[in-house]
Amino acid sequence: MSKTTIETGTDDLLAHEEAQVLTITLNRPAARNAMSGEMNDALAKTLEYGEGAPNVRCIVLTGAGGAFCAGGDVKGMAARGEGDVPGPTLDERIHGQRLNQRNTAGRMYLMPKPVVAALPGPAAGAGLSLALAADLRIMADTAFITSAFAKVGFSGDYGGTYFLSHLVGAAKAKEIYYLSDRVSAEECQRLGLANYVVPADQLEAETTALARRLASGPPVAYRYMKENFNRAAMGADVIECLDLEATHHVHTGLTEDHRNAARAFVEKQQPVFSGR
Repeated sequence: MSKTTIETGTDDLLAHEEAQVLTITLNRPAARNAMSGEMNDALAKTLEYGEGAPNVRCIVLTGAGGAFCAGGDVKGMAARGEGDVPGPTLDERIHGQRLNQRNTAGRMYLMPKPVVAALPGPAAGAGLSLALAADLRIMADTAFITSAFAKVGFSGDYGGTYFLSHLVGAAKAKEIYYLSDRVSAEECQRLGLANYVVPADQLEAETTALARRLASGPPVAYRYMKENFNRAAMGADVIECLDLEATHHVHTGLTEDHRNAARAFVEKQQPVFSGR
């Protein structure tokens, strides 16, 4: 299978396609992949590409150099705070932050394709939020998470409070945010934050196997499964969820993928999904 490099416009973010999987790598290893402006902009554009590309069926987000993402670049923030160079107004900064959050964490959460976060090491602050925005998380056994926000006087961003409270409940989410303690990969799996924990030297191979399994699955069914889950998480009542499931279930039952898969099931063969 050939690997195609995707141009992101910056070395802070790398991307490639292989076997219908788009792998995006946060690439500032010297800074534990802390977010830069260039990285954030490129991540938004690359996710937009992945969502719209018909040849991409699964997206993997990971980090280079043994870390996932340390979140915001606190050193860079401190350095900028010492200068006298005029910057954007408060309202402009807030709006810019909102747009970037919607186009990164928001897009990961809402896009109609499976998104996997592969954590080779720590995910902190906004980096944790990005990991939580994914549908599934696979962690190296040496990795850990921490909200870290309280330690630097931040309230938190990139949707972490929403994603975390829906995954572990409000009380545990508040504990993780207020105390900013490290949570090990083993504990993440116990809490339901990590779907898989694997030896560090097997993370890449296990992530590839998982992503390719998802990429070979039924794209139309995944689209509507994800919408069903998201609507439920966003407060739809039971009647809305029942009705939405009925609509999507009947719709997917009319697809070529369903008919072919049903035939393959009867014939005890492996189905091939075309996304139609």
